[in-house]
Amino acid sequence: MYPTLRNLKVLALASALSFGIVSQHASAADDGKVTIMVGGITKIIYLPAKLTEQLGYFKDEGLDVELLSQPAGVDAENELLAGAVQGVVGFYDHTIDLQTKGKETEAIAVFCQVPGEVEMVSTKAADTLKSFADVKGKTLGVTGLGSSTSFLTQYLAAQHGIPSNQYTMLPVGADASFIAAIKQSRIDAGMTTEPTVSKLLKTGDAKVLVDMRNVEGTKAALGGVYPAASFYVQRAWAESHKQQAQKLAHAFAKTMQFISTHSADEIAAKMPADYQKDKELYLMALKASLPMFTKDAKMPKDGPETVLKVLAGFNPSVKGKHVDLSKTYTNAFVESK
Repeated sequence: MYPTLRNLKVLALASALSFGIVSQHASAADDGKVTIMVGGITKIIYLPAKLTEQLGYFKDEGLDVELLSQPAGVDAENELLAGAVQGVVGFYDHTIDLQTKGKETEAIAVFCQVPGEVEMVSTKAADTLKSFADVKGKTLGVTGLGSSTSFLTQYLAAQHGIPSNQYTMLPVGADASFIAAIKQSRIDAGMTTEPTVSKLLKTGDAKVLVDMRNVEGTKAALGGVYPAASFYVQRAWAESHKQQAQKLAHAFAKTMQFISTHSADEIAAKMPADYQKDKELYLMALKASLPMFTKDAKMPKDGPETVLKVLAGFNPSVKGKHVDLSKTYTNAFVESK
């Protein structure tokens, strides 16, 4: 339903880049077009991407933007690094993880002050899995290995002294594939977002184990606000395309202001009909999600420190490494006139 770039194209681009060849797609922004990969375009945590398009804010800024979709943020990240897209709508934590691997990316607009993620436990497993202290020997669903859901899963388990070799993480994607994994008992629990959460609650197939859709739940689980859904780009691209970066940041900032000043019903009315086939459920999911959004697309104060603490709590590539947080995000483009 939603377009994705073919894997062969990405491999070709990556190969070209490794030999220093500038591909047509890698320089696509130079002809005025900006291609953005969204880590699951129907997820409510990433709603600002499609809503910006629907509201006409990209066009208002004189931008030609194409939105593509991948089910997992880690796949979107790979396409950015391959030069196949100019930006990603995904989790901010990838910019920290990538810096430790020598890749410079930065978030230039922040959508969510919390992850919007919920650990759902299968109703069948709920009697024996009452918290992350009980995950030893269990199979836990994540969108993809190396994804933000896998980061958060490992951190929450580690908080209870359970290393990742004592449970299994199974990549099951999101939405329909996640629901199928729960129903078929392929996973005992898993991390997902709205509207999948509300769908599972409605059918009774799963229950909430950890709720990070609001500030209170996130602080209880992670110790602070955790800026998550964001728009990030390669720093080199932002430096060489400052005007486009500024316009993109402004378009997203206007969308965040729209979300903060309109009701769930008014927001839903702007979204495509195929995003909300069950309108009542979609509205319920959207209402539950509104507290997670920023009002101005700026990075929440102290948020990056929380994210770094979480990643350093389990990730060997981050633990003990120096990370310059000031290079993982910037408010400059949002604030520019």
